[in-house]
Amino acid sequence: MAGSQFELLRTRRFAPFFLTQALGAFNDNVFKNALIILIAFQIAGLTSEQVDFYSNLAAGLFILPFFLLSANAGQWAEKYEKSRSIRWIKFAEIGLMALAGIGFWLGSLPFLLGVLFLMGAQSAAFGPLKYSILPQALRPNELVGGNALIEAGTFLAILLGTLAGGALMGLESGTSWVSAALVLIAVAGWLAARGIPRAEATAPDLKLNWNPVTETWRSVMFLRGHRAVLNSVLGVSWFWFFGSIFLAQLPNYTRLYLGGDQSVAPLVLMLFALGIGAGSLLCEVFSRRTVEIGLVPLGALGMTVFGLDLYFARPEMAAVTGLDWRQFLAAPGNLRICVDLLAIGVSGGFFTVPLFALIQQRTPRERLSRVIAANNILNAAFMVVAAILAIALLHLGLNVPQLLLATAILNAVVAIHIFTLVPEFIARFVAYLLAKLLYRLEVTGLEHVPDDGPAVIVCNHVSYMDAVLVLGAVPRPTRFVMYYKIFDLPGMNVVFRATRAIPIAGSQEDPALMERAFSEIDAALAQGELVCIFPEGALTKDGEIAEFRRGVERILQARPVPVIPMALRGMWTSMWSRRDSRLHRMRLPRRFRARVALAIGAAVPPQEASAASLEARVRALRGDAS
Repeated sequence: MAGSQFELLRTRRFAPFFLTQALGAFNDNVFKNALIILIAFQIAGLTSEQVDFYSNLAAGLFILPFFLLSANAGQWAEKYEKSRSIRWIKFAEIGLMALAGIGFWLGSLPFLLGVLFLMGAQSAAFGPLKYSILPQALRPNELVGGNALIEAGTFLAILLGTLAGGALMGLESGTSWVSAALVLIAVAGWLAARGIPRAEATAPDLKLNWNPVTETWRSVMFLRGHRAVLNSVLGVSWFWFFGSIFLAQLPNYTRLYLGGDQSVAPLVLMLFALGIGAGSLLCEVFSRRTVEIGLVPLGALGMTVFGLDLYFARPEMAAVTGLDWRQFLAAPGNLRICVDLLAIGVSGGFFTVPLFALIQQRTPRERLSRVIAANNILNAAFMVVAAILAIALLHLGLNVPQLLLATAILNAVVAIHIFTLVPEFIARFVAYLLAKLLYRLEVTGLEHVPDDGPAVIVCNHVSYMDAVLVLGAVPRPTRFVMYYKIFDLPGMNVVFRATRAIPIAGSQEDPALMERAFSEIDAALAQGELVCIFPEGALTKDGEIAEFRRGVERILQARPVPVIPMALRGMWTSMWSRRDSRLHRMRLPRRFRARVALAIGAAVPPQEASAASLEARVRALRGDAS
């Protein structure tokens, strides 16, 4: 993909789908907010207790279909061609919006609640299609950018739909305006869906299981064998837990603790939504169009840090109330609150976009829709638990800022637990920070790294940071084979252990360790993993590539797999190479933040790969830049 992620909006394989899902999210929120305003302000005779009851009932009716129908929707998305399924779903939306218009005309709350339930069913059917179609429509290096645009577009559509629903209901004959808008937007969504290219069924022979309980259980059991995917799914669901608590408290928080009137509430919501959109779009910039899960710990850290600061910025009720949005922005201390809300949203984008992309990348295509369906079920469950927990904590005496503080602290606990289960997140985060802090790295040829399947990576060995740079550049988990003394370096040992690096020694030093290393390499390749070796066997002492040892031939003889040659350029004059004395190597700023490059060549078939031929390919990739 040339240019930025926004180039996707000019392509037929992405733009119609993006517009379809954005219009759907916009329409859902126009209807939901219009219904909430109708319940709260325009139906005569409802007590405050009845308003609370119907508002919570409306939220529950929209979520309920995700429990009942997501598992079946996931199967349907696998079995049938996706673009046609999307068109049928969007055509059904026109009928649902017509029913909504009838409900507004009748002024029948039970009728409108029934329509809301059907809209939830439509959203549950669309969910697995929404994320499983992206890997079929996008190239691997477009996956993060595509997910970022979808997330940003969805939250922007939610914000605009919520504002539009309120604005239309405020007009004279507001229900008529809302009804007309709902139908027109649904028609526009259906027309957009007609432009989505075909996306063939990924499991056309799948036998449908109509029992949602057993099918959901099957999907969850599948996830148990794919720990990174399972924890990514749980991470996404946690994001919805965190976000739903914050969003549910914003109206009362705005009125009681920020002192704002009804014009401030949309501003607060806008800051949160725009932050998520901005964070989502920045993921593609920071990840260099790869699935950079190192951003996930950064996002989790930001959600907690800025959540804590939000509490300390305003722990008590506002001394002055009734501020409009201009007065609110001008009041002392409120700029800090705005920055916190925006930063929490940005951090949420960093947290969720890589997780979605990881789920799509590492789930087999024929299972992806069902995994997304299971994720949607868990999302709904986490949101229900979030609502129950919030009600319980508020009932126990916590105020709104304290509830938000507790959520931020709980976020840190959950994040630590997830990252303990899957150390790869932290390892890539550390590698990402070190690579960004110490070097200006340019990567070329990343498309030569296969999305799945076993392969051996061979690379020249220039500095103690080589493994970190390769780890930060290659989007897939990579097992590194490294000299045991480097493996045991203080500090870096944590990263190497987290990435399950394989320590090795020479046959004269520790023959048992060497044999154990070759056994681990073979086992890793048998499981379809990437293994990276530095065939020179030691750091270069003069900047030149030394003769490749024949260990790579032994690996390929036992397990014939493709070999991917890589070459580091510019590392010899950077920090942590063996050029000059130790004192000279630490001089700044001559080698600090050095411009370095990683050049990746096309995969070499195992029958063509020898130590000598691989050395020649790495030399050619490096060229004259040592």
